[in-house]
Amino acid sequence: MNTDLTEGKAETVLRRFCLPLFGSIIFQQLYNIADSLVAGKFIGEQALAAVGNSYEITLIFIAFAFGCNIGCSVVVSQLFGAKDYARLKTAVTTACLFSGTLCGMLMLAGIPGCGPLLRLVRTPEEVFADSRLYLDIYIWGLPFVFFYNIANGIFSALGDSKTPFSFLAVSSTANIAVDILFVKYFQMGVAGVAWATFLCQGISCFLAVITLGIRLKKIRVEEKPALFDFQILKKIAVIAVPSILQQSFISVGNILIQSVINGFGSSVMAGYSAAVKLNNMITTSFTTIGNGISNFSAQNLGAHKYERIGEGFRAGLKMVWCLCIPFCALYLFCGKYLLLLFMKQESAAALTTGIRFLQILSPFYFVVAAKLAADGILRGVSAMRQFMAATFTDLILRVVLAFLLSGWTRSATGIWCAWPIGWTAAMMLSVYFYRKELKKLTV
Repeated sequence: MNTDLTEGKAETVLRRFCLPLFGSIIFQQLYNIADSLVAGKFIGEQALAAVGNSYEITLIFIAFAFGCNIGCSVVVSQLFGAKDYARLKTAVTTACLFSGTLCGMLMLAGIPGCGPLLRLVRTPEEVFADSRLYLDIYIWGLPFVFFYNIANGIFSALGDSKTPFSFLAVSSTANIAVDILFVKYFQMGVAGVAWATFLCQGISCFLAVITLGIRLKKIRVEEKPALFDFQILKKIAVIAVPSILQQSFISVGNILIQSVINGFGSSVMAGYSAAVKLNNMITTSFTTIGNGISNFSAQNLGAHKYERIGEGFRAGLKMVWCLCIPFCALYLFCGKYLLLLFMKQESAAALTTGIRFLQILSPFYFVVAAKLAADGILRGVSAMRQFMAATFTDLILRVVLAFLLSGWTRSATGIWCAWPIGWTAAMMLSVYFYRKELKKLTV
């Protein structure tokens, strides 16, 4: 069901819109969590390390899909808010053609390139083969990742956050079952983990695209919309390219950090692999609510209701901070028990690594949550240079400090300390830029 986000009390409208998005991202994260959980529990510590090592590289591909999602979503939101339905349909087909081409190029580069990239990040020999196998299978499933993200972005742009939630709830739950079936009963090892994700993502993508086609047919227009429009592509690219660069550089930064982590051995790799999945669940949840804020602000920008954009930020900030409280407490006091879901009790070094990671980062979730809420406004009003400046500040600080502090402390603890410093500096910039852009619109 399409929803107009330009009417009604901002806090109520945004909460109803974002809650299913939050549920969707929880199920989305279950894909990766299930992979690590099954690999660690049913195969072993080295398999957990291999999946975690591969995960940082898959984030590069996800960055491109996510950028296409955001670019299409913001433009479609603005057209939906302006009631320009003919160009809305053109924006959808333009985004699909652009994304399909980009996906094909990534597959051509990724299939021969993953091996050298794994060498570049100093992947230990004992986990190299499994890491490479996981990535090879993952790359063949990239079309599912891209077109699901496009469909999801369009649903969100139309104010519908419940439909993607339904697809993900079913496919993520199925992924856990298929993971266990392939690994425990069919004895397929790491390949079973990868093929389970491939299969379930494919089903989710197929359902989303078919449903989106039916939904768009119900939107009546007077004349047949164009299949492709270069001007609309430029508008999508203005949002998508910086978002892709942002996510890609973050992924590259994470890979550089992973190379430092890999130098401390497979036990530290395994502990980080488990802990970072828990960390990514909450930070990705903040990002998803930020995306909801982007859709809200873009629709209201298209409808020229600028005062509601500030209301949306305050409502979004309240939501993400409410999420921080239980997750921060859970990771601080129950981190050990959550990590044990991924590994065996005797993995003492891995467990210690994961606990320390969560204890250092979780108190700063309030900081990164504020940054990502402000980022949502910046994307929604197309203030991409400011968005990029804040993001790169975070990235550069985290990467540089990870190298410096790990050498100074001679332990992985120095790497974990880089996160809060980068988050804090970037949050201050994002909030400053948000206030400056809001002032421009409302004066």
